[in-house]
Amino acid sequence: MIRRYLALLLITFALTASAVAVEKEAPLPKELPPYGALQTIAPPKVVEQRLANGLTVWLVPRPGFPKVAFAVAVRGGMAADPKDRPGLAELLLATVDQGTKTRSARQIAEEFQAAGGDLSGSAEADAILISTVVLSSKAEAALAVLADVLQNATFADKEVALAKRNATDALASREADPSFLARRALARVIFGDHPYSVIAPTKESIASSTPEELRREYARRSRPDRALLVAVGDFQAPAMTAAIQNQLGKWAAPSEPPAPAAATPAQANRQAVFVVERQESVQTTFAFGAFGPTAREPDYAATQLANAIYGGMFGSRLIKNIREDKGYTYSPGGYFQTRRAAGVLQTRADVSNEVTGASFNEITYELNRMATTVPSDEEVARAQRYLTGVRALSLQSEASVVRQLASLWVRDLPSEELAREIDNILKAKVADVEAAARKYFPAARHAVVAVGEEKVVKEQLEPFGIPIKAAP
Repeated sequence: MIRRYLALLLITFALTASAVAVEKEAPLPKELPPYGALQTIAPPKVVEQRLANGLTVWLVPRPGFPKVAFAVAVRGGMAADPKDRPGLAELLLATVDQGTKTRSARQIAEEFQAAGGDLSGSAEADAILISTVVLSSKAEAALAVLADVLQNATFADKEVALAKRNATDALASREADPSFLARRALARVIFGDHPYSVIAPTKESIASSTPEELRREYARRSRPDRALLVAVGDFQAPAMTAAIQNQLGKWAAPSEPPAPAAATPAQANRQAVFVVERQESVQTTFAFGAFGPTAREPDYAATQLANAIYGGMFGSRLIKNIREDKGYTYSPGGYFQTRRAAGVLQTRADVSNEVTGASFNEITYELNRMATTVPSDEEVARAQRYLTGVRALSLQSEASVVRQLASLWVRDLPSEELAREIDNILKAKVADVEAAARKYFPAARHAVVAVGEEKVVKEQLEPFGIPIKAAP
């Protein structure tokens, strides 16, 4: 009976495997219609203004859906932090809405909630971004609170103390995540002493920061001549302009000069594997990184397409290889991130210890294959459909549009760039993508960070002959 059961089990397994193989290899049904022609996406029309105090205002009236999204971008993010206070911008952001001269932290939160939203933000490399989405009927009330926060934040001692405790706990939580450790180490490897090397505060910088320091630093950065206000949603442009003028027209810049923008980093190649020791780890977290173009360079769109083909979309070469074919990892990916003065291509993957070497081999193989082989017409068309489709979806959300426009301004790009970027993606040819891939994707250009058991990493990667060092 046992033999008969095992035989039936084997037959069932064989039939199932065969069926799966047939299903995997089966062509698509012939009756499926062809893809529609790729079309240019109509971007939002932006009404641009500049107040007498220097505040830049971009308005996108979109009548219909009763919501309004606001975003304020203030130049001077983590790259503007003092060298002995890395990540100070995160603490500024965490405390800016915790009280003004006339409103407590609770009152600020309650007034935004009464308007149907709340205040959120992010401390980025080149700017601090504050945003909210509220009901259009409450937009002017929310704008009044936002303007009060921007001009009159007090950084009360007790609120700063609480924010410091929260920041310390949050940093400990982040440092338990190998992906964060990999990103932090990779930024230090790629950018060296450049301010872009900082992606988070340190325990020491959090502990040393004082309320007086935050007030002084905020006064230096929060200035209308270095800020953008974006509003997208259900409003009339003249009425919104009048409201902004009323609330922010008297916002004055300090007499001292603003913090300078980050310089272009030196693109030194540090080809090695930099190890972040994580004892008793059962996996290795890889982060590959190399410089790419900024959004202002002519091959930016072609590089976006090359990255999508390589690892930036689900049907990419990298995902088909180490996820679908070999099963080394569940969610690998290629990422193309741009700051104002630098673009960086990254590859990330979490792999089990026993396939650390094999995964490294396949990632470098796919990088070099991208750099040395011509992508097919179908690969480029698929990447174009993917990138334009993602952008089309993102333009449906007011919150997403304000973030995209703010990001353009922070990177010294005009609002028209939103349409131009989509157009450039659609116009890119196979030869353009091939040239960008040949320029930016060779594995020899990429530094590598490996977070995991140091002994495992060294044993698995030793046959490749690449230097293995401790991460900075």
